[in-house]
Amino acid sequence: MFPQDAARNAARYLGIADRLLPGKITGFYVVGSVALGAWRPKRSDIDFVAFVHGDLDDRQLRRLRALHVLGNAATVGRSLLRADSSLPGTMNGTFVSMADVQEPVTKIHALASHSGWTFTRGGGFDVNPVSWKLLQQGGIALRGPDPADLRLDPEPERLRAWNLEQLKVHWKNWAERLLSGNAPRKPLVPAHRLAVSRVLGPPRLHHTLVTGDLISKESAAEYALDTFGQRWLPLVRAALAQREGEPFPVSPQPRELVRMAGEFTLEVVASAEDHPMPG
Repeated sequence: MFPQDAARNAARYLGIADRLLPGKITGFYVVGSVALGAWRPKRSDIDFVAFVHGDLDDRQLRRLRALHVLGNAATVGRSLLRADSSLPGTMNGTFVSMADVQEPVTKIHALASHSGWTFTRGGGFDVNPVSWKLLQQGGIALRGPDPADLRLDPEPERLRAWNLEQLKVHWKNWAERLLSGNAPRKPLVPAHRLAVSRVLGPPRLHHTLVTGDLISKESAAEYALDTFGQRWLPLVRAALAQREGEPFPVSPQPRELVRMAGEFTLEVVASAEDHPMPG
């Protein structure tokens, strides 16, 4: 089911895109938390993959950058009023040439992407085996054929290795920063809240690595406790409270939450490294 607020934001964004780049966007698919049935009003962003006709020249890329601003202006305005730099409701997406739609996903080079405050030319993280699997299985088509008819190649044989690499490099480095006292920060977001907001990412990857299936952050919370033990309950409870917009627990203290997030993530990474490759 497509939540009404998310559908309204997506339709407005696509309408602005058509005015700036008439005739260019031939396929538009909502993925992420919406596709997983886990989207939360005022808490979640809206992820998409857009397929465009042909390439994008410099003028069109400039218009795409303008789309990033104009298409998210209302969301950014509301976030600034609430002093919320996470920009819930923002349209975050990747633009790919329709000519590449049937290529193996690791061979596809995105034309552009934007996420949060950032616009990127010539790249897009969400062109990867996990995102393509979700697009193929659960993507919501606002324009274009059903995802099952796109003949996508998410390279399922690479799924485990891709998840493991993300855990060993990106998430391990993130955990080590948390434990070093150099925790990542964002404007208006204390370090412990940023750490807590991201801590369900590693168990999601671990679950996919072990089972091959994709899950939401809420399901990752349950999986984390089932797999790694109830000692992480205070951390998981804080992560869910923040995701649901509920009052933040008074315990553990902020520094303790940052430490726990780092230690938990390293435990997830170590478990993933020890998990045997499928036969």
